[in-house]
Amino acid sequence: MARFSRRAMLKLSAVSAFAAATASSAKVETTPARTSPQAAATPAADPLPSWNDGATKQSIIKFVEKVAKEGSPDFVPVDERIATFDNDGTLWAEKPLYVQLLFALDRVKTIARYHPEWQAEEPFASLLKGNVKAALGGGEPAIMKIVMATHSGMTTEEFNLIVKDWIATARNPAKKQLFTDMVYVPMLELLAYMRSNDFKTFIVSGGGSDFMRPWTERIYGIPPDQVFGSSGKTKFEMRDGIPVLMRLPEINFIDDKGGKPVGIHQFIGRRPIAAFGNSDGDLQMLQWTTVGQSPRFGLIVHHTDAEREWAYDRHSDVGRLDKALDAAAVNKWTVVDMKNDWNKVFAFES
Repeated sequence: MARFSRRAMLKLSAVSAFAAATASSAKVETTPARTSPQAAATPAADPLPSWNDGATKQSIIKFVEKVAKEGSPDFVPVDERIATFDNDGTLWAEKPLYVQLLFALDRVKTIARYHPEWQAEEPFASLLKGNVKAALGGGEPAIMKIVMATHSGMTTEEFNLIVKDWIATARNPAKKQLFTDMVYVPMLELLAYMRSNDFKTFIVSGGGSDFMRPWTERIYGIPPDQVFGSSGKTKFEMRDGIPVLMRLPEINFIDDKGGKPVGIHQFIGRRPIAAFGNSDGDLQMLQWTTVGQSPRFGLIVHHTDAEREWAYDRHSDVGRLDKALDAAAVNKWTVVDMKNDWNKVFAFES
């Protein structure tokens, strides 16, 4: 792809709440347990308790029920029940900046002692002085310089450990909560509900694959092989007789906007029947999934809750929702009004 949008670069340079409650449902593939007639006669517990009753919640349940019920005219075989989820802004909070971008900025400070030349080299000089705005003011070239410096020059295993160590303690600078505690409880419920109906759930994100894979199974119940995003190039090497993959300072794939359906085709090999996003970066994935014959479902998380989270859409620099919001009305996608459709956003809420 010859040109990359600012959002794509931010997402490239840009994840446990509710984990205990979802631990039993965190399996990637589940087979519904057999139940006795007495148990079957008992009304099932609400699979989406953090979703307020209403049209939004019912649209999800109706879709899942009609494609998962044998004998239904809209029944979809298990191997075709593919659902794709964006990550930033769809499964966890993306404000005030994409988490992976914050990771990269933090890494600059951590490794600066090995780069004395950064004291006089932008955008690093501004970052080391605490002036993030000035550093990012350099636009895409500055962001790419930060990404290449902080995400390459190490093995894939080393990067995996760096991400795990960072995500274990890193906190959202605005909310002061662990990033892994800023996962949306309603979306965790939705993931578990779909897997209980034999959906295979994938993360399709503009964020880096190698940044997400170290923790997505623990947080979302989605294993590394069902997570793909933007990526840098790697190179096979033998080091002291040990095979390693070295991370190179080169872009391999941008999984954003039109790249999402391309990536789905390349890495999944099946067209999803359900897609979930929150921004214009997810527009083409939603179109690819929902426009056509057979039962299909698209959902957009609209950030409308300035009190519990943030309220933003058409004019936001992070997670802009403009064209996709207009397309939702045309294509009859479900739009989640976070303020009114969710009775809980984060697990840490009282």
